[in-house]
Amino acid sequence: MGDESLREKARQRAFRLLALRARSEKELRAKLTEKGFDGETVDLVVGELYGLKYLDDQSFARQWARNLAVNRLLGNRRIETSLREKGIPADAAREAMAAVREEISEAEAVRRIVRKKTKGRETPAFDDKEKRRLAHSLMGKGFPPGLIFRILSVREEE
Repeated sequence: MGDESLREKARQRAFRLLALRARSEKELRAKLTEKGFDGETVDLVVGELYGLKYLDDQSFARQWARNLAVNRLLGNRRIETSLREKGIPADAAREAMAAVREEISEAEAVRRIVRKKTKGRETPAFDDKEKRRLAHSLMGKGFPPGLIFRILSVREEE
C-alpha cells in the first residue's frame, strides 16, 4: 500500500473520530496509532487537521471543561484531572476552567447538587451520616472540602 493511500486511510479515520466528538491531539494520536498507523503518517494527518482547524486543543479544552462543569456538575479538581488525561497543557486547562467558572461557579454547582439530592424534603435537616455521605460524594466530584462544608452549614441553617 502506498504512502498516499495509507495517509488517506488515516485521514478518513481521523475525520470519522472527530465527527463523533471533539478530541484532543493526544486522544486522536492514540486512536490512530492504536489502529496501526505509523508515527510519520499520524504526524502528517495531525498537521493537516490543525491546518484545516479541525483539531484545536484550546477549543477542545473549553468545550470539555464546560461539559464537565455545567452538564455533569464536577469540581475544578476533577475537570483539571480529566483535561490532563486528555493531554491538555496546564495553562490551557486553567484558561478553560476560568472561562467555565464565569458561567457557573463551584459554589453554585455544589448548591445544585445538594438541591437535587435533597429534593422532596421540606427542610433538609441533615443528620451526621447524611452530611458525611453527601460531603464524600461532593469531594469525589472534585469539590474542595471547605466549600462543601460551608455550603452544607448554610443549608442546615435555612
